[in-house]
Amino acid sequence: MAMEEAVSDNTKGLALAVASSVFIGASFILKKIGLLRAAKCGARAGGGGYTYLSEPLWWAGMTTMLLGEVANFIAYIFAPAVLVTPLGALSIIVSSVLAHFVLKERLEKLGVLGCVSCIVGSVVVVVHAPEEHMPNSVKEIWNLATQPGFLAYALTTLLLVGTLVLFFEPRYGQTNILIYLGICSSMGSLTVVSIKAIGVAIKLTLDGVNQATYPYTWLFLMVAIVCGVSQINYLNKALDTFNLAIVSPIYYVMFTTLTIVASGIMFKDWAGQSFSSIASELCGLITILSGTILLHTAEEGANNSAALLPWPLDKGSISWCISLSSDNLLKNVEEDYFAALQSSPAPV
Repeated sequence: MAMEEAVSDNTKGLALAVASSVFIGASFILKKIGLLRAAKCGARAGGGGYTYLSEPLWWAGMTTMLLGEVANFIAYIFAPAVLVTPLGALSIIVSSVLAHFVLKERLEKLGVLGCVSCIVGSVVVVVHAPEEHMPNSVKEIWNLATQPGFLAYALTTLLLVGTLVLFFEPRYGQTNILIYLGICSSMGSLTVVSIKAIGVAIKLTLDGVNQATYPYTWLFLMVAIVCGVSQINYLNKALDTFNLAIVSPIYYVMFTTLTIVASGIMFKDWAGQSFSSIASELCGLITILSGTILLHTAEEGANNSAALLPWPLDKGSISWCISLSSDNLLKNVEEDYFAALQSSPAPV
């Protein structure tokens, strides 16, 4: 009976994680369309404009993203992090496919390969995912959190974050992307395990077993807020300093890896699993991470190709304004024009 309940919980978590990815992936497209429409009526968001706030599609995108985050939060209640976290890559597939058909943004062959890799890896992870054990109280989760293994992980994480913030960020934060993302991903792993504890407390309370009387519930809530705010703060710093095409895949790889490690140590997700199942999950995870990197590489390559158009005579026209006050000006213009012709790359 317990086996059936565990499998049922995993199925619920899987469905919620997939739904979350669909909502979040679609939200990017809705917000993008809203921003494009708003830009036609006023200043763009990138230029400091706020006309998008009056665009219904932008708000539809925000609402859809909120639904996705809520579904993701609930998914952690029913399924282990090793199942829920990697499935976040499906949102990238959804947004890429919708952008291809709705926004007419071309999905290159490398991007298609990345999508296929993410899907294959997700299937492998789902098939071999460990069964979730639902704790009976927040106190039981607190006992898991105070075991030597997780205390060592948490202490190591806090020492690493403190070292990066105090010594490395002032010197290398603006030049080394791993500083900001290391802080962000480390704090994110503690955020996830705290959110899972809060989710379990809410579920048990709704089932009639009040968990608000335990001080551990409020302690987990405080940890989730502090770590979550720190995570968002340093992720924003990374996005403001470095290229999005570089930040996204590195952040996803680091955050996913550290979250699975933290959850595995605290909740013992792999306890009772065979070596072959664990190896299969790791292979599936690596496949998903590789697919994510391929997707972002394809996107970055497409952006670079669009930016590197030959100059000056491949497209459009050149207009000259000539003053008749100079006898030699027309000759100079003709020489510059033909010099540009000779220096421009030959068409392929």
